[in-house]
Amino acid sequence: MTQTIRAPEILEIARRDGKVTVDGLAAHFGVTLQTIRRDLTDLAEAGRLERVHGGAILPSGTSNIGYEERRALNADAKAAIAQACAARIPEDISLFLNIGTSTEAVARALLHHRNLLVVTNNLNIANILVANDSCEIIVTGGTLRRADGGLIGTLAAERIRQFKFDLAVVGCSALDADGDMLDYDIQEVGVSRAILDQSRQTFLVADHSKLARSAPARIGSLSEVDALITDTALPENLARKCADWQTDIVVAPGA
Repeated sequence: MTQTIRAPEILEIARRDGKVTVDGLAAHFGVTLQTIRRDLTDLAEAGRLERVHGGAILPSGTSNIGYEERRALNADAKAAIAQACAARIPEDISLFLNIGTSTEAVARALLHHRNLLVVTNNLNIANILVANDSCEIIVTGGTLRRADGGLIGTLAAERIRQFKFDLAVVGCSALDADGDMLDYDIQEVGVSRAILDQSRQTFLVADHSKLARSAPARIGSLSEVDALITDTALPENLARKCADWQTDIVVAPGA
């Protein structure tokens, strides 16, 4: 059975069950795991499915995928992006790292940086940076979102507005053709706006999957960001907009 014939049935199974697995599809179609992985990659690149660890799900414009699945999604690309980002972060600065698996990867890449003051609304980042004894860590407080260790809401935003950061590294859930950074949680958007407002310089870290996704809440524009660090070249129209906005595009080596 060819990929063209398998694709509609794969999508139908995903709509029926909410998720497909590589093992389950290989057994269903009587093909190799490698063949199914290629099928899912093709469907993901076409925007029909979203790859997660061990399989794929239907893309959603209103709700995010689970935290553990996000952590596994494009893990190698996130690591490369994090290394490229860390290489641009000087020592002896104040730094904000927000919620997200990409920013958590940046935290891991900063374990050998010296004399950083890191403020975060991400409990996972605070726990990662505990291993860097030269890093002072401040957690914003706020309402705990148990799903991913994020601290959100009015209290978090108010605490952030007490600071002025040298640099912020932020993530987003989606990035659209207009260059708008998008998210699923309106409470998180308010916190993200405070971060952008209180930072002298801002880097956005986002892998290629963010370009194929949609989310309902707008954080802001790439015009407000000094650099986008990613793993792929941007579509031509968006790249032109970034050039007009003087937003640097950094494609991580090895991504």
